[in-house]
Amino acid sequence: MTKFKFRHIAAVVATTALTLSSAVFAAEKPTVVLVHGAFAESSSWNGVAANLQQQGYPVVAVANPLRSLSADADYVASVVKQTSGPVVLVGHSYGGAVISNAVQNNTNVTALVYVAAFAPEQGETVLELSGRYPGSTLGPTLATPVILKDGDKDLYIQQDKFGEQFAADVPTAEASLMAATQRPVTELALTEPAGLPAWHTVPSWSIYGSADKNIPPAAMKFMAQRAKAKNIVEVPGASHVVMTSHPDKVAALIAEAATATNK
Repeated sequence: MTKFKFRHIAAVVATTALTLSSAVFAAEKPTVVLVHGAFAESSSWNGVAANLQQQGYPVVAVANPLRSLSADADYVASVVKQTSGPVVLVGHSYGGAVISNAVQNNTNVTALVYVAAFAPEQGETVLELSGRYPGSTLGPTLATPVILKDGDKDLYIQQDKFGEQFAADVPTAEASLMAATQRPVTELALTEPAGLPAWHTVPSWSIYGSADKNIPPAAMKFMAQRAKAKNIVEVPGASHVVMTSHPDKVAALIAEAATATNK
């Protein structure tokens, strides 16, 4: 065999090995499960999901039922249980309370990422935490509740107040669409006490905006510090939907969490 042929074969073998190695590495990346919060829906994660997919992460944006904390957590836990390999759970707003309670016996959850989110301690409620620090202006922007058959109430934000309250740093046209497609949350979901949170045992990360009008930034900083978050990022001027207005920053933190816990 000539030296040229030997070198050619060696180069092909090396290239193939590198390709296979890269494929295996990509396959080992954890699945990122995104859980939206109240007054939002799965498409609020579009920018984040696109960024993560470009990096090779499998992504699932769950349709959070927004019916009750325990039921929503059970639903997300079922999704996680049926996801093979490691999982990074990401929650926005009320979705943070959901992911805190959704780990249950799913040992494949390696990291929690809170995006402008609640991280309640056992027995705390989302409603109580939102009022613990001054600054939330959500209450006056809510529309007349829709009374449900079981006596519970579905809560919405008035469409003409949605942009300023919920998505002040999102283009007006996009914020209008978000207002029209918002998903309601029940009063029960916001007042049901949380169970034992996963952040006691699963490492967490946190990101939120300094101009959030739904959850006071001081409250989110308190919860992140209490959970001993590995990294706490405050995005200057960002609204409550920081994942929509700053998807790259949120995706970067999620990738950081995934990398740190996928060893």
